[in-house]
Amino acid sequence: MKKYDIIVYIGRFQPVHNAHKEIIKRAHSLAEKVVIIVGSGWQPPTYKNPWSSIERHKMLLDVINNISYKTNITIEHSYDTIYNNEAWAVRIQHIIKPYENKCRTKPKIGIIGHDKDESTFYLKMFPQWERIEVDLIEPLNATDIRDLYFREGMNLKFLDGVVPDTTKNFLEVYSKCSTYRQIIAERKFIEQYKKQFSGLAYPPVFATVDAIVIQSGHVLMVKRKSEPGKGLWALPGGFLNAETDKSVQDAMIRELREETGIKVPAPVLVGNIKDVRVFDAIGRSTRGRTITHAFKIQLPAGGDLPKVKGSDDAEKAVWMSHIGSMDCYEDHYEIIQWAIGG
Repeated sequence: MKKYDIIVYIGRFQPVHNAHKEIIKRAHSLAEKVVIIVGSGWQPPTYKNPWSSIERHKMLLDVINNISYKTNITIEHSYDTIYNNEAWAVRIQHIIKPYENKCRTKPKIGIIGHDKDESTFYLKMFPQWERIEVDLIEPLNATDIRDLYFREGMNLKFLDGVVPDTTKNFLEVYSKCSTYRQIIAERKFIEQYKKQFSGLAYPPVFATVDAIVIQSGHVLMVKRKSEPGKGLWALPGGFLNAETDKSVQDAMIRELREETGIKVPAPVLVGNIKDVRVFDAIGRSTRGRTITHAFKIQLPAGGDLPKVKGSDDAEKAVWMSHIGSMDCYEDHYEIIQWAIGG
């Protein structure tokens, strides 16, 4: 008999490295069933989350398949809701519930992980599960690996002894694809962008605006022309102009009209503002602390959709009846879900 019926192991696995492998081994030594939950799923590739849920699933399977007890390990997936941690916690418990139901008696469940910093706060969100703390196994963590990997002239030898051979092979192949080059380009842009503020006494806080314009089940979106997020779909918006914008509402109307050329008079747009919300998650933007004011504009249903045309920072402007989270810039998918009541 093992100490636990189920052990839950949650991680982003960006990428899978040797510490992850050792934690999986330890979890299995303590439990009859190990459920690995791959977090931050269904997002576009970025420097922080470069690999898709499917790619990370494959990395984990390659590791598990080299372990004889693989049949007792299951991989599940979850997505982030950075403005609703409670909803995220409920979703994790929903994932585990079927495994609980398979136990003949009330199962003893543990959650395993290394409490390294504020990013592992989730370990404390399940008081009904016993915490299994793991000491630091490797000096290099996933953040360090990404830092060394997404660089021009990268040498894969630094991964020797840090990641499983299967992960190293995956990363070698991945380094030859266009997405890898895109992430390096975006990272270089962000580094150069932040240099202009390096002499300040305190990190800057930016104020931005976003417009969620809705009509007849369609949301107005723009395709980003430049870094960061080049090629991703975003809400029309931008930075508050400290000298000319009299208010965040004025800034929103200005950005909306500049980026989409929407054929609706400004007073009509203002008159159809139904709600406003501030979105301020600390890690919502790679450019630094950025607080956005999102305006929900609900235009009357019926008739043709107003004509739009992308300009300024937008490659194109389009009315969309469906948009996936993997196509959206930063937290714009979550902002849209708030506006449409999803």
